[in-house]
Amino acid sequence: MKLIRSKGGDRLLSMQEPKKPQLYRDLFPYSSICRTDFDDVLLPPRPAEQMRITDTTFRDGQQARPPYTVNQVARIFDFLHRLGGKTGLITASEFFLYSVRDRKCVDVCRARGYRFPRVTSWIRATKEDLQLARDMEFDETGMLTSVSDYHIFLKLGKTRQQAMDMYVDLARQALEWGIIPRCHFEDVTRADIYGFCLPLAQRLMELSQQSGMPVKIRLCDTMGYGVPYPGAALPRSVQRIVRAFTDEAGVPGEWLEWHGHNDFHKVLVNGVTAWLYGCGAVNSTLFGFGERTGNTPLEALVIEYISLTGDDAAADTTVLSEMAEYFEKELNYRIPFNYPFVGRDFNATSAGVHADGLTKNEEIYNIFDTERILGRPVPIIVTDKTGRSGVAYWINTNLHLSDDRKITKKHPAVGQIYDAILAVYEETGRTTHFSYDEMNALVQRYMPELYSSDFDRMKQLAGELAANLILRLAKNTEMLGFDKKACARLDNFSREYPFIQYLYLTDDKGSLKCATITDPAYRERYEALPIGFDFSQREWFTVPMRTGDLHIMDVYQSQFTEKLIITVSCAVTDADDRIVGVLGADIQLEQLLKRAEALKQEAASREDNDDADGAHDVA
Repeated sequence: MKLIRSKGGDRLLSMQEPKKPQLYRDLFPYSSICRTDFDDVLLPPRPAEQMRITDTTFRDGQQARPPYTVNQVARIFDFLHRLGGKTGLITASEFFLYSVRDRKCVDVCRARGYRFPRVTSWIRATKEDLQLARDMEFDETGMLTSVSDYHIFLKLGKTRQQAMDMYVDLARQALEWGIIPRCHFEDVTRADIYGFCLPLAQRLMELSQQSGMPVKIRLCDTMGYGVPYPGAALPRSVQRIVRAFTDEAGVPGEWLEWHGHNDFHKVLVNGVTAWLYGCGAVNSTLFGFGERTGNTPLEALVIEYISLTGDDAAADTTVLSEMAEYFEKELNYRIPFNYPFVGRDFNATSAGVHADGLTKNEEIYNIFDTERILGRPVPIIVTDKTGRSGVAYWINTNLHLSDDRKITKKHPAVGQIYDAILAVYEETGRTTHFSYDEMNALVQRYMPELYSSDFDRMKQLAGELAANLILRLAKNTEMLGFDKKACARLDNFSREYPFIQYLYLTDDKGSLKCATITDPAYRERYEALPIGFDFSQREWFTVPMRTGDLHIMDVYQSQFTEKLIITVSCAVTDADDRIVGVLGADIQLEQLLKRAEALKQEAASREDNDDADGAHDVA
């Protein structure tokens, strides 16, 4: 067996130009699972001098889900900064540039003024796209430079020489414009490393020397074919690929980055292997979002970095729990319950530990102090040995009850729940623990007051959707005149949203100035509310006048239409923020909820515009 310790980059590597594409059919037969070849070449680890993490949540990660709104991107970018940007561990985050929303996201994140993560871009290998990056004043951009013959011959329809010339020309143009090119060597684990990749890398390093600027290279394991095994052969060996670029092509480790996919469940170990063999950065996404099977999970890299370096101060790991909660509550993403570090049950023990002794026994079953490191307690698994304390602990922990709502083992319902658990074990001879769903059902049965009903959630959604509409209408300057223009605006708005059964505007004394009735069938009934009618004692009027804020009333039955409605009102203010009136709307609940998804999309689109307009006010 050979031990390779070479270091250089002085040897000129020549590109090979085959007449037919090199598809490595012995390794990638397509009709069978890919093969792993070994050639007994062993490399000692040589970690990158400074291991860093880069992020592609808003680029590759966004290809696996509906697009984020501008506001959501800003919130996630804040999380990245708090997690590892403050220390420089998370160095950069890349963005698309093609849509209006993409460019607004860039503006909002730049306006934060963070040193890290740096905002970088991603483009296709065209000068038109490069001009986009230049117009937006980027000093670094990723560029798609596919390197396998699968892409060069079968997708691009080019020879290797033509592909190389195209990539080098684009990198040269970027350098001339003062932009650091980050060349994404797409599909590198199916590429001819010595026959194309390294000669291309050497050409790029020559450009770097001539310009005095870095030329970075991202090694993209597009199909997840990379393997971390000692002695594995090219082109699948992560170790060999990284060291070939640093030792043979002379690419500095700090300019080299690994980007993996999880098609074969190796995405994390491959990324860490790249670190250990000299690759300066590993590209990642939050929770592994990415096309097909996803990318290297950023949060896993953070934990692995601390494990490798012992640098506990490199990241604020408690942010991970906050991010997970945000993804579940705000983005409606269900994180798998057993997902490491942030899944609901990832550190739950089924060993029957009593809650009273949990502190004493926690270290036996918990991977580390999750309360201190992740800001989350140890969940308890309930069995017949758990006791009333365990039931109370489960309820407080899993329902996230605040201190003033937490229950104790003395609560009568806790005893009823535990008795029901014991009965199951006694009657059935059960030996397994109670699942989350089973416990949840028991708690709902005996303590329903701790839960929001479907109707409660429906009311909350309706209120949020209605509030978005009314607040938007109230900002219209035509409301300030209380004249024909204001009345026309109400009419047009109610026609656009016919689930609004009654829309009305008063002055600051509560006197009705304008009103519109959506359904003519009820017009006669509303004649009891003529122009000038005094609403000054109504809740929907008095609360916005007192607070200046939006007010949402509980669901009730309309006396005019007998439909379930929700009343939303807000203050109308002038340019000096003085309250001059109140805008109110009675909205039919059922009809509103039928359009819920469309209204969410509309709100997100308008939110993007609002956020972009205020980009420089949020830093």
